[in-house]
Amino acid sequence: MVIAPPFFGNVELGAVPAEEPEQLIGRVVEATLYDITGDFSHQYLKMFFQISEIEGKTAHTMFKGHEYSRDYLRSLVRRRTTKVDGLFNLTTKDGYKLRIAVSALTLSRIKTSQEKLIRDIMEKITTEKASTLNLDSFVQEMVLGKIASDVYNQAKKVAPLRHVGIRKSKLIAQPAQVPVQEAKAA
Repeated sequence: MVIAPPFFGNVELGAVPAEEPEQLIGRVVEATLYDITGDFSHQYLKMFFQISEIEGKTAHTMFKGHEYSRDYLRSLVRRRTTKVDGLFNLTTKDGYKLRIAVSALTLSRIKTSQEKLIRDIMEKITTEKASTLNLDSFVQEMVLGKIASDVYNQAKKVAPLRHVGIRKSKLIAQPAQVPVQEAKAA
């Protein structure tokens, strides 16, 4: 039985077959946010969890990334509008490195200078949030749309927007674990 990380309420994600439990470590499990929250409006968000440890018949996971489903992303894009994309590498307060892709869709075409301003706002808000939050709370705010709404509220002053969202994220690196002897010596 595979369960989600504690900050998603240890929800069961399903069962995964394997000959030996050790074979499961490192395997990535996919689920929608709807499977976790039960809110149908979260159906479009695919979540990826990597199995990190096995405890009896239970597999514990860690957040690996998320992305919009293809059909949802295609439904957002329209003619005669501008899609502003920002790709940023962030480091959370507890040392996890993430790569996130933020998208903003406007109501009409906008100038390149406005696109640049919106991209700068995206970068400022996401790096600020990442530096003050640990991985658990950053992922929650990112997936549930809190960060996207902050970006929307700032960027709508530049140009009228239709949608802002973090369409994709990926965990790149974890902080190096400090050996127990060194931690006691320090």
